Amino acid sequence: MNVKRFSYSALIAAVIVAGGFGLYKTVYADASTAAPGSTDDPIVTKSYVDQKIAELLGQGTGNGGSTGSGNGSSSGSAGEAENGQGDALEVVNVPFGKRIMVNGGGELVVRVGKAVAYTTDANGLSDLTAGADLTNGKPVPLNHLILFPRDGRGVEPDPNQKNGLTVLVRGGYRVE
Repeated sequence: MNVKRFSYSALIAAVIVAGGFGLYKTVYADASTAAPGSTDDPIVTKSYVDQKIAELLGQGTGNGGSTGSGNGSSSGSAGEAENGQGDALEVVNVPFGKRIMVNGGGELVVRVGKAVAYTTDANGLSDLTAGADLTNGKPVPLNHLILFPRDGRGVEPDPNQKNGLTVLVRGGYRVE
């Protein structure tokens, strides 16, 4: 019986020692990681991160240069260069009595004034916000994204108002 008691005591002692060692490793496991700000884990400044992000974005965009910031005041003759060839939104003022003609694939948002759709054929402009087709003479709602599927379509100020329009345009356009 003494041998059995000694065996059980030795087994219990071995479990306690193994459990203690495991507890020791668990408690002090975080001690091996580097403290923030140390030489093993340096703190990075915001300017460094911004610089690295700018370098990464600069490599991926491949900017071929902007076409300039046209003011939307071209006369609209066929021989003149068109404004707004870039991907950025451009603010354009359309005076009363003129219209803005947007190239196919261009987008427009009316910000100020009442506008009506202008098209020479039966098809119209795509109002992506409302999911509607705007045919010639229909009002263009404020702050709606309008897509111009083809050339020869545009927007003009409502004839019942005396003010022009302020619009945001992405893509090529001309004011005529």
